[in-house]
Amino acid sequence: MFKPFTWLVVLLACNGCFSQQTAPPAIQLNQEGFYTGAAKIAIVTGDVAAKEFSVIAVTGNDTVFKGSLGPPQRSSFSSVVTKLADLSALKQPGRYVVFVPGVGRSHPFAVDDQVHHRVAVASLKGFYFIRSNVSLEEQYAGKWKRGSGHPDTLVYVHASAADARRPAGSTISSAGGWYDAGDYNKYIVNSGITMATLTGAYEDFTTYFDQLKTGIPSHAGLPDVLTEIVYNLRWMLTMQDPADGGVYHKCTNANFDGMVMPGATKDKRYVVQKSTAAALNLAAVTAQAARVLRRYNKELPGLADSCLRASALAWKWAVANPAVVYSQRTINAAFDPDISTGEYGDRSFSDEWLWAAAELFAATKSKVYYDTVAARIKDGVSVPSWNTVGLLGYYTFIRHQQQLPSYASGVVKQMKDTILKMADGMMSKMPANAFRTVMGQSRRDFIWGSNAVAANQGMLLVMAYLISKNTTYLNGALSNLDYILGRNATGYCFVTGIGTRSPMHPHHRPSEADGIAEPVPGLLAGGPNPARQDGCNYHYTEAETAYVDDVCSYASNEIAINWNAPLVYLANALEALL
Repeated sequence: MFKPFTWLVVLLACNGCFSQQTAPPAIQLNQEGFYTGAAKIAIVTGDVAAKEFSVIAVTGNDTVFKGSLGPPQRSSFSSVVTKLADLSALKQPGRYVVFVPGVGRSHPFAVDDQVHHRVAVASLKGFYFIRSNVSLEEQYAGKWKRGSGHPDTLVYVHASAADARRPAGSTISSAGGWYDAGDYNKYIVNSGITMATLTGAYEDFTTYFDQLKTGIPSHAGLPDVLTEIVYNLRWMLTMQDPADGGVYHKCTNANFDGMVMPGATKDKRYVVQKSTAAALNLAAVTAQAARVLRRYNKELPGLADSCLRASALAWKWAVANPAVVYSQRTINAAFDPDISTGEYGDRSFSDEWLWAAAELFAATKSKVYYDTVAARIKDGVSVPSWNTVGLLGYYTFIRHQQQLPSYASGVVKQMKDTILKMADGMMSKMPANAFRTVMGQSRRDFIWGSNAVAANQGMLLVMAYLISKNTTYLNGALSNLDYILGRNATGYCFVTGIGTRSPMHPHHRPSEADGIAEPVPGLLAGGPNPARQDGCNYHYTEAETAYVDDVCSYASNEIAINWNAPLVYLANALEALL
């Protein structure tokens, strides 16, 4: 991600110079729409005297539904006042608007049995648009066609990564993979959670994804989601040193590229220091891939076996090197050139050990990996993020419980109980939220990449449903997709190219540099972030409104692979289940 920390000084200097502004009254709802048989909620924000609302057909202006607005409610994390409009009784498919006297009409929305198919497809295809080392052809990319970007066939070994076999300045090939975020670098740690989330989506909804077409150049015989996963997987494998199994932390420029198209700059690319976090991420991803790709041995000969070997080697290196932290400050003090790109400098590995061990145990049934999981389960878990991945191991144990040895059943039960307890905690607070979403129950939800918090919460709730078959959890998951697609204090649908008010200026270099008015579609913007680390000018600064649609704002308007992946999971899971 793009993080020029020198701007932090500007932020701190101006931290008190933003006046609180109140947005005009508006109707905030999921701008794509609602499932025919599911809840349908709109939120009216602002000082509104009206007590009733109506639903009007987009064509014909016929009123099809009327209802009463709920009482005013002050939001906990901003000065926004809301009234609830519940139109769940509307079951007739069609396109509509909500009308509130004194406010006007909402964004148009649909009622349909597959209302989120478009965002489900777009969010997955978003990964195609951020591939490196491959041209995006017009037949697949439309007007966002472009050249191949960074080839990464000649990548230099940074002094921090050098050894006798690969001295500083020697070269390797590390082609392929996805650009991580708004920048043009590739990071193993952030690829880890991204790959686990996408591959987990395929494991949980195999039949659905086997039939899903997204309009990408597919590998013969593979569903599109696996075609995309394999593209990044092959890059990840290049980041492992075959001699010792260690894994380079990232493939990167020394400094961020400017706001140019991929490949426009010719700066040297480096692989930098091996790290424990990178090794455990690779071990987990390749063990999971080995399981999933085994059924595709004909289409991908030898790849599953290569993945399992890579996983075991990476685990072995991590065992021998259990505490190698990637610290950019440390390596910059010792080696040249200095590296200033995204650090992903995790310093606690207990969650990575649990996750990697869970994936290897599910793949091999070797008790040594189970023992690590059993020992680490006491550490506790939280909603996943790039540096807190323990819950991914829980997901794997639960989805493969029938194939695990019987002695693992007690741990599986503990994991299920933990997930259901977390889900119940989320659901218990939902009625008190002014926007009636699971997202936004705590100020801690509004962080860098807050929309990924919403998506990962939704993913946990889907898992709770798969465990229990209690549809209450699906309703909670759906509320968070509603949040992402417009039912929030900003009024934005946060996915580019979706809805009627979505980001037009994300912090994403191709979208800024390609000369096309619309940004690359299917990408999830970061979302409200009151810390505002970028120092940009935010019109609103409270926790749930601190978002600005400006390329300047990498703290609220950047895109990132680990944010898009849980959106893929959530949108496609709901399409498969509802």
